[in-house]
Parts: sequence; C-alpha cells; structure tokens
Amino acid sequence: MDISTFLSKSDENYKMHSEIPDLLKDGPCCLGIDEAGRGPVLGPMVYSACFCPISKKQDLSDMGCDDSKVLTEEKREELFNTLHEASSKFIGWMTNILSPNYISNSMLSRTKYNLNSLSHDTAIDLIRSTIKLGVDVKEVFIDTVGPPETYQAKLKKLFPDINICVEKKADAKYPVVSAASICAKVCRDRVIKEWVFFENNEMDRNYGSGYPSDPTTKSWLRKNVDPVFGFPNFVRFSWSTASKILEDEALSVHWPDDDESEGDTSSNTPAITSFFATGAGDKRHRFFVENNLYTVETI
Repeated sequence: MDISTFLSKSDENYKMHSEIPDLLKDGPCCLGIDEAGRGPVLGPMVYSACFCPISKKQDLSDMGCDDSKVLTEEKREELFNTLHEASSKFIGWMTNILSPNYISNSMLSRTKYNLNSLSHDTAIDLIRSTIKLGVDVKEVFIDTVGPPETYQAKLKKLFPDINICVEKKADAKYPVVSAASICAKVCRDRVIKEWVFFENNEMDRNYGSGYPSDPTTKSWLRKNVDPVFGFPNFVRFSWSTASKILEDEALSVHWPDDDESEGDTSSNTPAITSFFATGAGDKRHRFFVENNLYTVETI
C-alpha cells in the first residue's frame, strides 16, 4: 500500500487499489465496505472496499479477518499483508483517503453536505469504481452509516441488479467487511504515522488519539493553532472542538463588505441592480446589452 502520493498532496483525496486478478472478472463476486477515522478531529477518514469471488468466501473467512477495532496494530498489519499477497490470486481491495481539508470544506460548503452524505457518496463511488475495473459485483455488504433501512434502499435504487445488505456491526458479521475494515484502518494508521507537516516538519507529534474528547489532542490543538493561518492541514477545522479553539485563540477577521448593505450611499461600490437600470439617461452595462438580459418586473 503506497501512500506516498497522498502524503505529498495531503490536502487532496487519493484513491488506490490492488491488483485485480482475472478470477474477479470471471465470476460473481461479493464486496464489503467499511471506514476508519470517522470521529477524530485529526487526520483523514479512510474508506475501503474488499472483494472476492462468492465461491471464495470461506477462504477469506479462514484467513481470520475480524473487526479491525478488536485487533492489535500488529495483527492488522499481518492480516493486511496476507490480504495483499492474496490480491494476485482471488482478493482485491480499493481504498479512498479523504483528506481533512476536503472533509471540512465539504461540511462547511454553502450547500448542506453532512458527514453521512459524504460517507454514502464515498461508498457509492467505491462500488462504481470496482465495477469499472471489471469486477463482477453481485453482492455488497456495508457497515451502516445512519439508519440501515434508508441507506440500503438508497443503494438498491442505484444498483438494482446487486444484492445489497446494510447492517449495524457488519464488520463483525461478514468477513468481506472485516477485510475492508482492516484495509481502511491499516491505511489510516500509516498515514497518521507518516504525515508530513508542510507547515512545520518539526511539529510536535504528541497529539494523542486524535479524538475530540482526548485531553492530549485538545492540548496539541491549542499549541499548534496559528493566530492568522489557523491549523495545519492535519486538522479537521470544521469539528466543533477545532472551531472553538479558533474562536478563542486566533485573530478575528473583519471583512469590509460586512458593513456595507447593497446600495449603501457611503460605499463607492454600486448596487448590482444598478447595472440593469433603464431610466432616462442611464446606460446599461455592455455585458447585459450583448447578452439580452433585462430586469424582470413580473413573473
């Protein structure tokens, strides 16, 4: 799993996948999806898919895959290496690393886009991307985000020819989801460990678990907030913990436009509606004339 490309551009998302053995293209396959790093205020969220022929489900189960949260880091690494070696035979995986910057910008965009919607869209993209690689996906198992019934109906509408199963704790019930969970967790752990702080590569790395409730994490955030530029890209600045620290520690920003209402006579900036004026002596802007744009009086 080569994460160097992401680490060199950690403000952008990065998707990668294993080899795709022919066996995955020659017969019906099952696919599992899970994530790692949904809750932390630090680092990326990683979504992974793992897939294998339906006829090889037992082989995958025999590898000993389990929910990544109940495994030690050493055991996760061991199992991932086993999965990766099997990718030349009958297993494939795909991982999408969602940068902290992307997550925060999405959640603070003008159009409402919460973490559940982002998670759903990422999972949908993994399914579509796997199918584009030629994998014959016939079954999908996903650890739910939000109400499982709603999520399953949404996926079923998009993929009517695929058997969809969305459940709570799917990572502990289905080996193919457990395998995806391991891929996601191993990827995130490696990214966190090898993160490059372009803002200051000598930055203190004692940031604790990365969860908002962790005192060590909170202390690290307060020590590493710049009064002008805010946090490094490692931080999800849309999280309430980070936002509160920005309010307390960073300088406030004053935008001159905040004091100006449209058409304010104290401002030299004309109101936008003035460009549509058609009164005597008024000259309409060339852009509106050439594009035949007029003021709407009635609808």
